[in-house]
Amino acid sequence: MSEPEPLPLDRVAELSRTVLDTVGSVVVGHRRPLELVLAGILAGGHTLLEDLPGLGKTLTARCLAQSLGLDFRRLQFTPDLLPADVTGSMLYNQKTGDFHYHKGPVHTQLLLADEINRTPPKTQSALLEAMQEHQVTAEGTTHPLPRPFCVLATANPIESEGTYPLPEAQLDRFLLRVSFGYPDAEEEWTVLSRRIERRREETELPAVVDAPTLVAMQRSLENVKVDDSVGRYMVELTRATRTHAHASVGSSPRGALALLTVSRAVAAMAGRDYVTPEDVKGIAPQALSHRVVLKPELWMNGADASQVVTEVCERVPTPSASLS
Repeated sequence: MSEPEPLPLDRVAELSRTVLDTVGSVVVGHRRPLELVLAGILAGGHTLLEDLPGLGKTLTARCLAQSLGLDFRRLQFTPDLLPADVTGSMLYNQKTGDFHYHKGPVHTQLLLADEINRTPPKTQSALLEAMQEHQVTAEGTTHPLPRPFCVLATANPIESEGTYPLPEAQLDRFLLRVSFGYPDAEEEWTVLSRRIERRREETELPAVVDAPTLVAMQRSLENVKVDDSVGRYMVELTRATRTHAHASVGSSPRGALALLTVSRAVAAMAGRDYVTPEDVKGIAPQALSHRVVLKPELWMNGADASQVVTEVCERVPTPSASLS
């Protein structure tokens, strides 16, 4: 199948707004987090949704899959889940006497890995190859995943009993880590009033785009220009996390690549063909904080790595780049 042609950036912006408006009709009061998650999808990456229960993480994934016209599967991660339950396994066919590959739920276009921190590291790592290489290997045979492929994983940060913190190696595979937060009183009433009007629990959203169109939107990001000064600003932000007094380990170079790809998506969603320093600064906490490991004494006191990234953004000089 031939690659779809990139779309004009103004068309990317128009479709992005329509998707956000469509999803926002159900997921109320979270416009900025929705923009970040959509930017991550357009950038071809995976997003960790880390927040308290009941704030719309699972609903967001389902609504985005519907509005983007993607095949969707939800996998509930539990302590007894095995790697083969994620990737698939070889099964014996008694009639033919042969083994055949039975695809796991990872063979989809948008996978919701629900409560990923409730399953042991062995099963968590089953996602690594899929997330990085867009393929899985079973019995020495490689099986490609469909395009586009995106993982939205949820994690509950408040419970420690029966959970397994994600290893740094897997955290680094997530392009963004996004939190939703509580809606305000008016937004919370809007959730209730829309549920009353709907007269049913389920929601069904129309598809704004389809999978080939989303791939074309993703390819359009290559047409977004990045001035050298803005690119070096991304590098300086990433490097500054490694020398911060509160960090024992700073962001890897994947952090700089995340700033590049996501800021391009943000610019395209705004209808621009160039990245500004403000685009970079606006997504830095979500792109870098989960790649920073705090010193143990600070972590035990409840400090947050996002504070490190915020301070880094304040200290590193912002370039005055050419905007065209």
